[in-house]
Amino acid sequence: MTLNREQFIWLGPLLSVAFYWLLLALGIHQQGAIAGAITCLTVIWWVTEALPIPATSLVPFALLPLFGVLDHKEAASSLGSHVILLLMGAFMLSKSLEKSGAHERLAMYMVRMVGVSSARKLVFGFMLAAGFLSMWISNTATTLIMLPMALAILSHVDNQKLKVALILGIAYAASVGGLGTLIGTPPNVIFAGIYEEHTGKEFGFLAWMKIGVPVVILALPVIALWLTRNVTLEHDIELPELGPWRSEEKRTLIVFGLTALAWITRSEPFGGWSALLGLSGIGDSTVALFAVVVMFVVPNGKGGRLLDWDTAKSIPWGMLLLFAGGIAIAKGFSASGLSAMLGQWLSSLSYLPPLLMILVLCLVVTYLTEITSNTATATLLMPILAVAALSAGIDPTAFMIPAAMAASCAFMLPVATAPNAIVYGTGEIEIQDMVKQGAILSFLISSIVAMVCYVALV
Repeated sequence: MTLNREQFIWLGPLLSVAFYWLLLALGIHQQGAIAGAITCLTVIWWVTEALPIPATSLVPFALLPLFGVLDHKEAASSLGSHVILLLMGAFMLSKSLEKSGAHERLAMYMVRMVGVSSARKLVFGFMLAAGFLSMWISNTATTLIMLPMALAILSHVDNQKLKVALILGIAYAASVGGLGTLIGTPPNVIFAGIYEEHTGKEFGFLAWMKIGVPVVILALPVIALWLTRNVTLEHDIELPELGPWRSEEKRTLIVFGLTALAWITRSEPFGGWSALLGLSGIGDSTVALFAVVVMFVVPNGKGGRLLDWDTAKSIPWGMLLLFAGGIAIAKGFSASGLSAMLGQWLSSLSYLPPLLMILVLCLVVTYLTEITSNTATATLLMPILAVAALSAGIDPTAFMIPAAMAASCAFMLPVATAPNAIVYGTGEIEIQDMVKQGAILSFLISSIVAMVCYVALV
């Protein structure tokens, strides 16, 4: 018998109560068992989507104070985290980029730069564009931007192998590209928030890029080479012509480019411009929100502004609640003492050789994410991995960053990521195509993540 979402609304609390008694039987003290039960309920409703995910994300804010695990002010502070503000600013900046249309021009320039003289070049050009855009705007928006261009080209080509390679290449590149920057995909931001919650240290934008960009640079060609094996181009491809630059596009790109430069150079090299100017109290969220204000102020050359509220308010507000709920759970784990116990249990991972430890972690997270949301997976695992690493005397980044990245490397099923679902929804590819190509690529890209993280972090 298959259970529907409505049934999980009632089954979730029952399983959580059972989990509470199980934890008590295992010797966990009452506050830890309560925190575990609340987390169990939240995860069940997240994974099954018995309630809308943002609504479920409110559960920790209500129940952790209600059962005395956290003070209500401490729980509420999760929503005021600077990581939430960074993400909100990044969402609004991406909306301004989409509003101007500059992202489409950038994408086409990159496709032209690579060329379309062969199937491999065509697929890699689209993947390069999707990967770059996804570093700065959501992978969903990136896929929706690139897919119509690809389908327009494919409508004049009778080549099923090319169709599968190009459509899947866009989806996979949109997921992998998000690994390049701290704002590129939700699991990265979740990592930053939980890492700061447990260590008291901020993980900088450039520090992430030093690990993420090499992963992207290595992963995109591997995906392209795999997808285009035995694919040939039988006819010449014509790309659409680009019109003249519009003032709105130029101004948006200037502000966006300066924002990216400010993020990258804020704290490095030699303390960055924040140290040079004596502005030690600012962070990446400050840069993001300042840039948003600038977008609201700068004219677009057509009587309006680069960003207006109707556009800005369309960001996914529910995603902010999801992140905040994850931070609240992390606080509950810590306050209840459950984190320390979990850390002792999981510290056995530290006895494995470091590379094997990271590889196993990446593969487990990747294949777990094939059937669950990567955001929900990261929200659940980040607090646990942070404590496990600290208990074992290991830098938390060695556990957390590989897991956060691996959560975006699920390529087998439509439910794994939004890009997968979007391209499958076109009806142009079969699920067997995605499973066949994605099973191998999930393993290959997870292995690349593991190797890069091993070199960079261990």
